[in-house]
Order: sequence, then structure tokens, then C-alpha cells
Amino acid sequence: MNNLIIKDLGLISYTDAYQVQNELFTDLLNRKLRNETASGTVLFCEHQHVYTIGKSGNRQNLLIGNNRLKELNAEFFPVDRGGDITYHGPGQIVVYPIIDLDKYHMGVKDYIYFIEYLIIDILKQYGIKGEISSGNIGVWLDVEKPTERKICAIGVKVSRKITMHGIALNVNTDLSYFNFINPCGFTKKGVTSVKKELCRNIDIKEFKLEIQKKIISRLYAKL
Repeated sequence: MNNLIIKDLGLISYTDAYQVQNELFTDLLNRKLRNETASGTVLFCEHQHVYTIGKSGNRQNLLIGNNRLKELNAEFFPVDRGGDITYHGPGQIVVYPIIDLDKYHMGVKDYIYFIEYLIIDILKQYGIKGEISSGNIGVWLDVEKPTERKICAIGVKVSRKITMHGIALNVNTDLSYFNFINPCGFTKKGVTSVKKELCRNIDIKEFKLEIQKKIISRLYAKL
């Protein structure tokens, strides 16, 4: 089996990161259609301020206009993933796995659970109890309580079992940017970050390494 490739793109615009992952996605898909073996790639990055909305999202969940977007130095993009609107920015770890689910013996639902439990286990290492909320993709805290809040958004695209898009985990994220949207379409659920929960800045590089180690070990275990 070919090795899984890990790439860290650093702080990058959404447009540039999308181009990178789309090229990798197209290449892996084409190789699969030709029955060629190819390595999957997992991209890590942080984005410059941007709001993205999935193909089934409601544009009204962006609560500001173009002028306010410019004042916030933020962009807005409709994208070809599932889910509604979310925010990406510095201090948030974004992970884009471009992999063949057939290779790892997973269906789409299995893959979503794979991601959710991976993040839950990493948060546990930091003393945070992440949970799954029934019917709501992502990782949450205090599920079914008045203080229920989201710490990790998940939105994916899958074509012929090749994945694209992925995970947005709030680590040192400036949560004030979420005030200008209904995050993931919700109006009565909050958002949080690792920094907010632990009341301290988090070492992003260290956190990324923990995610990388878990993704590699758990995917290889499924071969």
C-alpha cells in the first residue's frame, strides 16, 4: 500500500487551499477510475478570515453585507460540500483528507463517525469532553443542555468514494467572527474553542501533530 501523505499549508487563503485540494481530489479520482494505486493526502492549514457555505446552505445565515465583510477583512464563498455556513480563520485547525474510502473500507457515514470520534479522543487528551449530537454533524460540548456548543465543524464532499473538504476545529479561534452568522444554520446553539474551554492559548503545532498521529494510525488500522 502507498503511504498517506501529510502536508501542512500553513496560513493560506481559502481560494488557494481549495485549488490545492481540488487538484489532489481530481488526480486521486482519475487514478481510481484508471484502476491505478495512489496515495491519499491529508492537508492541514489555517485560513485567512472567510465564511463558507455548503451547497444546501441558506444565504440568509450570513447576517452581514459586503461592506461589513470588507471591514472584517473577511471573504465569503459558496462551496461544494455538505453543511450550511461556517467561519474559518487564524487559530482554527482545518484538515482536508483527500482519501479513497474504499481503500479504508468505510462508507460515508462510517467516515463521518471516524472523524467525529477522532476529534473527541484528541479533545479528551486536553481534558475536554466532546460529544456527538444526534442529527447534528460535528463535535459538541454539553449536548442536550442549555449550554450546548460546537467546537468542531465537519463538512465533506464524496465522489466515487473519494473525499474532499473536512474538519474545522476551533483551537485559538477568534470566536467573535461567529457573531456575524448563524453557525451551521443554528440560532440557539453556541460555539466554543479549546482556548475558551481551557482559559489559555494552545500550542497549534503540538495540536496538529496529535491530529496527524491519530489520523495516520487509525487509517492504517483500517487497511
